[in-house]
Amino acid sequence: MKLSDFRYNLPPELIAQEALTNRSASRLLHLDTLNTEYNSPQIHDKHFSDIIDLIHKDDLLVFNNTRVIPARLRGNKITGGKVEVMVERVLDDHHVLAHIRANKSPKAGTTLLLENQLNVEITGRQGRLFEIKFAHKRTVFQLLDEYGHIPLPPYIEREDTEDDRDRYQTVFAKKEGAVAAPTAGLHFTHELLQKLKNKGVAFAQVTLHVGAGTFLPVSVDNLKDHIMHSEWVEVDQDVCNAVADCKARGGKVVAVGTTSVRSLESAAKATGNLQTFSGDTQLFITPGYKFNVVDAMITNFHLSESTLLMLVSAFSGYENIMTAYSHAIKEKYRFFSYGDAMFLEAAE
Repeated sequence: MKLSDFRYNLPPELIAQEALTNRSASRLLHLDTLNTEYNSPQIHDKHFSDIIDLIHKDDLLVFNNTRVIPARLRGNKITGGKVEVMVERVLDDHHVLAHIRANKSPKAGTTLLLENQLNVEITGRQGRLFEIKFAHKRTVFQLLDEYGHIPLPPYIEREDTEDDRDRYQTVFAKKEGAVAAPTAGLHFTHELLQKLKNKGVAFAQVTLHVGAGTFLPVSVDNLKDHIMHSEWVEVDQDVCNAVADCKARGGKVVAVGTTSVRSLESAAKATGNLQTFSGDTQLFITPGYKFNVVDAMITNFHLSESTLLMLVSAFSGYENIMTAYSHAIKEKYRFFSYGDAMFLEAAE
């Protein structure tokens, strides 16, 4: 398939610019591919709180517990010229890899003054990313927490606010390192999680630190030529045990978000069976991919021509997904990070 196959037209007013006050008040599009009464998949318009009826007692929900860091810093070169730094990965207490936006790319040895407080030095490059040293007593995480801005996606056309520090974060976030939220998880509240737990649904947590690369456009028309960005993943033995137990009792493994999907499938890539995994993944899932672990998925709506739109098309079928997106646009669903959600089952 080609990049142009994943293009759709979205009215700008459907891009959610603010989070809803109540996390679970979002709408939920259920793409039902399992109902054998009909010859084609059915689309059901629901509310996210209805997820309680779509997740069953023996199922396993797999969440991404990454925590978004205030990764955006603005400032100037000491020699003049504005810069914007987006931390991509924290390497240790004083070193990061970052994207830098500037009129002219700074060279190694350049000093930046960020947020009028932080003197940092560019020490080198790794491909698109700049190596930056923070010469401060406090750690990078502490400095970002005080001076950084929440890295809202580029399609949210406003400055971040204090409210975003809470709302652009899942209620189960705990491992710092992401620069974008695993947005399907934003719809869950503590109350909804407790209801699911009371129903007998099992939970497991993986970690995938979402990078800014998730927003990078695919620049080649032939998908085989695309080089996928790298993101750090951890799938531990507890997750492997929970998945095995779920399969044994006949339940479904339901991934909350494409990041959870990529985590599980990356951990199963080598053998086809889930095993512990810790490290970088560049797994690029397109139609034709055979899923080894995931049976159902909760996800938000994704950008036109994005790798994530390709992933969900691989999961539920290209025609099914494009039909569902057309329906969502017609019915004025809210799109992207602060928007509405979908419940997807694997295509037969």
